[in-house]
Parts: sequence; structure tokens; C-alpha cells
Amino acid sequence: MNPIVHAELSWLMAQRLEARRDRVLVACAGLAPDIDGLTILGGGELYARYHHLIFHGYVGALVTAGVCAALAQSRLRVAALALLAFHLHLLCDLAGSGPGWPIWYFWPTSQREWFWDGQWDLASWQNSLIGLGSTLLCLACALRYRRTAVELLSPRWDTEVVRTLRTRFLKEGSPSP
Repeated sequence: MNPIVHAELSWLMAQRLEARRDRVLVACAGLAPDIDGLTILGGGELYARYHHLIFHGYVGALVTAGVCAALAQSRLRVAALALLAFHLHLLCDLAGSGPGWPIWYFWPTSQREWFWDGQWDLASWQNSLIGLGSTLLCLACALRYRRTAVELLSPRWDTEVVRTLRTRFLKEGSPSP
């Protein structure tokens, strides 16, 4: 699945958290499994061998939750949501990274591969639909929470996106006729 969609889905889970930092941490937790994707820098062979292996398992989940909790304001809630976001990433990868691409959840203590027979291609209508839905939900958060996933990049940009969406859909700040 697309990293942007992983980030959006994780950020959506964090909407009950008050602190922006905590929401950002949960979104990062949803991206964390793909740290092993940096093996692409060593070439396609390393990527094919180690992506979905090194950090797509319980060790990565525990490290991620621990780091997120240490950096969070609401430590316990962020740790729980970080674990949830991390595992949602794994579930999405099992479903939508392409047929025949396993996850080694118990590596390094086990070489058992996890598959799902119904895996769909990365460039599939299913992933496109999930991506569209997650983006629309992130934008809809402007109406309820006065923020969007743009806050992951810049609070200032997010303020402008929220202002624009609220003006367009809620008629806030629009001139009276």
C-alpha cells in the first residue's frame, strides 16, 4: 500500500488525541514498518530480500511503540495507538502489497512467512479506493476537528487548508450577501 495512505489511516486513528505531537507520532508509527524499505538504497536484490522482513514484525512493533511512548505527551494512549497503527500497516501490506509477498512477523526468532491468498496488486482498484476514502476522511476532519493530515507536514499549511474547506463547506468567513 502507498505510504501516504498508511500515514493517513494512522493519523485518522489518532484524532481523539489532543496534542499534535501525539497525532504525528501515531502517524509515524503507521509508517515505521517501511523503515526496512530503505534497503532499496542497496539495490533491488536487497530490497526484495529484506523489505517486509527486518521491521515488519513484533520487534519493529515493540521498538516503535516504545519510542512513540517516550516522545509522547499522552504516553499510554500513544503507545496503544502506535501498536494499533503499526499492525494496521501490516494488515494493509498483507492485503494490498501484491500476491506472493509475505511478512515475517516473528523474525528474527522464526522464519515463518505470513501470506493471505486474496492479496491484491499494489496498483489495484482496492488500494485506490482505500486511498481515496482515507484522503476524503482526512479532509473531512477539517469540518469536525479543525485539522487535516496536512498538519503532519506543516501546522501553517494545515490552517490554510482547514480555513478553505470550512469556508467552502460550512460557509464560515464568507461574505454576507
